[in-house]
Amino acid sequence: PGTPVEGEKYAIGIGISDYAGDANDLEYADDDALDMKTALIEGYGYLESNIILLTNGTATRGNIVRAINSLKESVKAIDEVVFFYSGHGARGKANDGDKEAIDEAIVPYECTAESLIWDGELAALFSDVAASRIIFIFDSCYAGGMTDLAAAGRIVVMACAESSLSYEFESVQNGQFTYYFADQGMLHEYADVIDHISGQADVTVEEAFDYAKANCKYQTPVLSDSFANDLLL
Repeated sequence: PGTPVEGEKYAIGIGISDYAGDANDLEYADDDALDMKTALIEGYGYLESNIILLTNGTATRGNIVRAINSLKESVKAIDEVVFFYSGHGARGKANDGDKEAIDEAIVPYECTAESLIWDGELAALFSDVAASRIIFIFDSCYAGGMTDLAAAGRIVVMACAESSLSYEFESVQNGQFTYYFADQGMLHEYADVIDHISGQADVTVEEAFDYAKANCKYQTPVLSDSFANDLLL
């Protein structure tokens, strides 16, 4: 597998279970963000001070945009960034400048058409983030359409196909994909197997994705990977 990044490691983790108003709530998206944060800190040496966590009412459109913009000031070319989102996904016609008939978006806390952040807008926001390695992870419905983010130096990990739903599992109190990718793939069950068999302490992004894809039911995760070798966080 590829070697870990030489510079600093930064992350933005977003999880929204409790949306504005009385409808549209999820059960475990906020837990997904917390579990991803735990995996990055305990398994991959991320510093808590370098992780911005936005859950529920703090995950507004404005706060998400500000969090990304803050990376432009601190992140250098030798650094690595993980952007994780768990919550509702949306599909429709965006005004983000691309020519796709149907586009995909993440849904901030406000849960309004005006608050949606389309994949083209996310790509524009990250275009000035200097990190040589950016890993996007989306556990949301229609995640497979977040392809405007694909570019050199990037991996886009998507929990399901662009026209499909992403499911939560009460038995594990997680989104299904996050459970297999982060909790079991990166940190626990599968990571322990890899360590025992090969002596490799850490699981690569691609290995965690393959593990999640093999175990997810009712949804088919999608990966866009610009790296020739597997990426070790």
